[in-house]
Amino acid sequence: MVLAAANPAPPPPHTGGLLALIPGTPGLLTVAALGIALLLFLIMKVRLQPFVALLGVSIAVGLAAGLSVTELFGTVQKSDAVSMIETGMGGILGHVAIIIGLGTMLGAILEVSGGAEVLSARLLALFGERRAPLAMGLTGLIFGIPVFFDVGIFVLAPLVYAAARKSGKSIVLYAMPLLAGLSMTHAFLPPHPGPVAAAGLFKVDLGWVILMGVVCGVPAVLAAWGYAAWIGKRLFVPVPQDMAEAAEEARAAVAAEQAAHGGPSCPEPAGGPGGGAPRERPVALGTVLAIIGTPLVLILLATFSSVALAPSAGRSVVEFFGHPFVALTLALLLAYYLLGVRRGWSRKSLEAVSTSSLKPIGNILLVVGAGGIFGAVLKGSGVATALSDTFHHVGLPVIVLAYLLSLVLRVAQGSATVAIVTTAGIVLPLVEAQGLSQAHLALVIMAISAGSIFASHVNDGGFWMVGKYFGISERDTLKSWTVLESVLSLAGFAMAGLVSLLV
Repeated sequence: MVLAAANPAPPPPHTGGLLALIPGTPGLLTVAALGIALLLFLIMKVRLQPFVALLGVSIAVGLAAGLSVTELFGTVQKSDAVSMIETGMGGILGHVAIIIGLGTMLGAILEVSGGAEVLSARLLALFGERRAPLAMGLTGLIFGIPVFFDVGIFVLAPLVYAAARKSGKSIVLYAMPLLAGLSMTHAFLPPHPGPVAAAGLFKVDLGWVILMGVVCGVPAVLAAWGYAAWIGKRLFVPVPQDMAEAAEEARAAVAAEQAAHGGPSCPEPAGGPGGGAPRERPVALGTVLAIIGTPLVLILLATFSSVALAPSAGRSVVEFFGHPFVALTLALLLAYYLLGVRRGWSRKSLEAVSTSSLKPIGNILLVVGAGGIFGAVLKGSGVATALSDTFHHVGLPVIVLAYLLSLVLRVAQGSATVAIVTTAGIVLPLVEAQGLSQAHLALVIMAISAGSIFASHVNDGGFWMVGKYFGISERDTLKSWTVLESVLSLAGFAMAGLVSLLV
């Protein structure tokens, strides 16, 4: 009896739900197929909010796979029963929510302070009018690190309008390089939700994700810039006057509101003493680059210190400051001081900008958390193991399977975040069984991220945002933006596959 207590037998496989009709692995695979089909149906046809769809499908899959109500939800009374829904949600959000929250506030301070305009203006001056598309691409690439894709479009679109209007060339020539930079950072680099969520599920250090994101993302964005230059010369789209005027009016309204409420500005008015609107002191380019680069450098140093340095007090210090929570907090505090306090912002203004920036991320966090629930249910029910065994027998490398699964889910339902968290939950048992290194796991995440941006089309909100914001017809958006995303996806995956052969 003592031996039995010390080495308890594994729990018997679930036999309830659909498994009562189709037992064993065939039943589990049927549950997985029906669950994914139901998820796509709810998102695509019913137009159900992705968080609700993922949560509902997770519960349905759990019940169909024979999980009990106690296993899914725990019990009302305090007991040892563990709720898969609570652990799945809490396990992923405990890692992701802090990083996304800090990164979002950092991006908001950079956005409102005018850091994007300073960065773009300096790059345009450096490269000249002839290479203005490249300057726009670099602006999107650098500024896209701390800000979300849609925020980047809103902030940087007026710069695209101005460059296209000045040159008289197609807005596509300037918009597509910018969008390629924003999309690459959104898909491949922290603190964006997709790679951070996958890193949390796979338990990969963010330093490896950053490194592999750069290794795979930079060649991918270069390939996308090549296509952008080609299509921009063959597809003429004029600057949309209504959007350009609306952007200017919006900026004027913000400036007027800041002036009326004593918002951040320097004492000297724009028109000299006694007249004009308040104007902030310009942001130094070095300050913007230092704030963006600080967390990246600290996280990378901490990652490689664990490999290159023996355990010591010095290594502990490096690892402390390089932990994503600490590194992003330091960068945010730097932004508060250098871009806010030192330039005359009040503490109330800093609080208002930070608080308002957090409002849009609620949906993202809920979707990521629901993806964690889906992964926990797949794993706890045995569905993920059945899928893992089946994929293993297919003979394809896990990095290829991860890319193809993410690509199919992306094209089917449109959301990159849903594609990433769903694919990561399905692939997780497969990567756990193979005992892959941190570097290789980071490359699998890159493959998933690459698949999640393939062929943005009419079921993706980004497709309509790009088309409407830059005045591009649906047909021309398919020719430019959809193909651009596909080039970015394929090139990023190709790099991940090549590098995986070496690590």
